[in-house]
Amino acid sequence: MLIRSWNLFHGNTCPPRRRSFLREMVQLVTEDEPDVVLLQEVPVWALDRLGDWSGMEAIGDVARRPMLGPVPIPVESGRVLTALHPGVLRSAFSGQGNAILLAGQLRPVSHDVVTLNPGSFRRRLSRELGLPLRRRLAWAKERRICSVVRVDPGLVVANLHATSFPYDTRVPAAELARAVAFVEDGVRDGDVVVIGGDFNVDRAKAAATGWSAPGPWIDHLIVRGAHPSPVRVWPDDRRRRAGMLLSDHAPVELDL
Repeated sequence: MLIRSWNLFHGNTCPPRRRSFLREMVQLVTEDEPDVVLLQEVPVWALDRLGDWSGMEAIGDVARRPMLGPVPIPVESGRVLTALHPGVLRSAFSGQGNAILLAGQLRPVSHDVVTLNPGSFRRRLSRELGLPLRRRLAWAKERRICSVVRVDPGLVVANLHATSFPYDTRVPAAELARAVAFVEDGVRDGDVVVIGGDFNVDRAKAAATGWSAPGPWIDHLIVRGAHPSPVRVWPDDRRRRAGMLLSDHAPVELDL
C-alpha cells in the first residue's frame, strides 16, 4: 500500500507565479495510483473538485472559511478574487482546507475532525509556555485541524496541518501531540494507523513513542501497528515544470 502526503501551497510554484497549478499538482500526485493521499493547503473552492481531478474518493474538511477581511464570503467569490494573482493572494480570500484521497478499493466507514488550536487549549498552553500577547494573537489567527478517516477493515488515516510558528516550535509540537492523542483514543486492537501531513516541526519533535520514524523535514508520515518503509521525499525533478518547482514542499511517501 502506497501512502503519500503533499502540502499543495494553494497550487503555487516556488517561487510563486501568477498562475495556479493546483489541478496539475493533484493529477501529478495521483497519476501512479497511490492508495492514500493526504493533502494540505487546499483552497476551499477546490475541495469538491478533488475527486474528479484525481479519480479517487475525496474527503475534504475546511480549516478556514473564505473571507474578505473579517466577513465570510461565498466559496466561488474566494476563487474569483484569488484568481487575480494566486501567487500573491494565496489563501487571503479562498480559505484553506485539508483532504484525504482514497483509492477505489478502500471503503471509508467513519470521518472525524478535531480542532488543534481551540481557544481553551491556546489559553492554557500560552500560560504554560509564557507566550507574549502578540504571539498568542498570531496563534489564534487561523484554525488548524486534524481529519481522521477509518477505512474498513482496520486502517485509520489521519491528516493534519499544524500551525507554522517559528517563534516557538513547542506550539506545533503541542498541536501534534493533541492530534496523536485524539487518534489514539479511537484506535482498536489490530488497527494499522497512519498520521501524516505538514507537522511544522522537525524530525526530533515529530517522533512519537510507539510510532515509526518520521520524515526528514517538516512533512511527515508516522505509522503504528505495521512496519512501513522509511519515509521517502520526492526529488525536485519529479515536481519540476518549466523550470519551476510545484509547491514549496516536496511530497513524502511510504509503503505499508
